Amino acid sequence: MSKFTALIAAASAATGAACTAFFFSTRSQPAPVTAAAPASAPVLSGSGSAAVKQALQSPVNPAGLFQYGFPGPVNDLATRQALVSSFDRRTRNPIWVAEHITAASLKMHGGDRKHSQFLEDDAIPEKFRGKLKDYFRSGYDRGHQVPAADAKFSQDAMNDTFYLSNMCPQVGDGFNRDYWAHFEDFSRRLTQKYTSVRIITGPLYLPRLHPDGKYRVSYEVIGNPPNIAVPTHFYKVIIGEGQLDAQGNAVGPVAVGAFVMPNAVIDNKTPLTEFVAPLEIVERAAGVEFMPLLKAERKKELCREVKCEIHVREFAKQVKGQQPVQKR
Repeated sequence: MSKFTALIAAASAATGAACTAFFFSTRSQPAPVTAAAPASAPVLSGSGSAAVKQALQSPVNPAGLFQYGFPGPVNDLATRQALVSSFDRRTRNPIWVAEHITAASLKMHGGDRKHSQFLEDDAIPEKFRGKLKDYFRSGYDRGHQVPAADAKFSQDAMNDTFYLSNMCPQVGDGFNRDYWAHFEDFSRRLTQKYTSVRIITGPLYLPRLHPDGKYRVSYEVIGNPPNIAVPTHFYKVIIGEGQLDAQGNAVGPVAVGAFVMPNAVIDNKTPLTEFVAPLEIVERAAGVEFMPLLKAERKKELCREVKCEIHVREFAKQVKGQQPVQKR
């Protein structure tokens, strides 16, 4: 068992994770894949007249289904002032939510959470969206993926973070209101070192090793009827950008850190470095690719650039004063 596996397993005893062992044990050379066509324009595979000729000669036409509409999957993409997100209609949770913070944006106070309220996202079809009633007496917090504290620069931005499409069921005491909140504070403090900080957050549903030696994915589902999946884990991918060009794009080295935490009570004494994960592991678990266009020679390890640690005892003061992250 690798060090990362042991750390995740120990930190997530409540959920029984063994993600790294699972992913590395099944690791193989990737097979060539063909990029999928956009959901709105499905096409036949093949090219040119040969593909057309083959379709005409075939006694069947499976693609004829599309005359009634494309079945999906559709990952509802939301582009809002505070965030961009992709939604999973099966789990009623986001797949990923991306945000952008700077030292200047965090100092602005155009929004106040006391004027915001949790909202169902009517941009998502009713039968697929999370409902307020689904969380009622569920025992879980409506856990922000992009925290409200990161979107104080305007009231509209603050309101964006309260859509249920930016929420997942999270353990409250000991996680969402504790360690996870301290972790969010760590992310904000990175703006004291980096000109621009981009953060991608989302849920994971990781396999658990059972007594029979087999891995299975198992998670609770809340709601009435039960329809919102309770993630076993959460990830954050943090990108620290230094020098920017005139268009606001990063030039030069970029610091990247990936973290995976169990959706469970975590002792505040647990070092943040115990949740550092290889980016590839997060990608394989989430089914998405982060920064495929970023060349390896530009990528630096975040936790080698800064001291990755949470501040607990003076958390309230840090939120107000944005105490900077210690540099290595």
